[in-house]
Amino acid sequence: LHPRVLYIDIDIHHGDGVQEAFYRSNRVLTVSFHKFGDHFFPGTGDVSETGLNEGKYFSLNVPLQDGIDDQSYVQLFKDIMGPTINTFQPSVIVLQCGADSLGLDRLGSFNLSIRAHGECVGFIKQFNLPLLVVGGGGYRQSSVSRCWTYETSVLAGVSISSTLPNTLYNGYFPGMELHPTLNN
Repeated sequence: LHPRVLYIDIDIHHGDGVQEAFYRSNRVLTVSFHKFGDHFFPGTGDVSETGLNEGKYFSLNVPLQDGIDDQSYVQLFKDIMGPTINTFQPSVIVLQCGADSLGLDRLGSFNLSIRAHGECVGFIKQFNLPLLVVGGGGYRQSSVSRCWTYETSVLAGVSISSTLPNTLYNGYFPGMELHPTLNN
């Protein structure tokens, strides 16, 4: 049993279900970086949603607008998560890595690269706390598989080739590179 759980969500959608489940708890701190506004699903995740009763100030929402890029996102992520981890002092971290926040996603509207996504994962890993990393949204098969492959390599501490291996599925991966170029 872990007395203090930090849940971090970098899916493009607000982590409404997890926030709601722990909205009155001071044992779980939920942090969600997500698209907000323009009636984007689920329509929750305003900065004013901070928790209730014992859970007051144990929900942190970082609503973002379309087009955020690698540099802005990663800097914001580090500037928020570093002090949050040091202050809350979790005994375990759960990191939800929804790939729909990538720039090539069919549904998402952020302009994040796989490298930036992986940099967020690496930043959390460096705190050397028990860490559970889970997948989430992603609406382009080639982006999801590339992203989670790269993030797995970051978590395992191994370098992998930037060129994808030849398989029967080459047609799904235009360019055959792990880190495709994003269009601005």
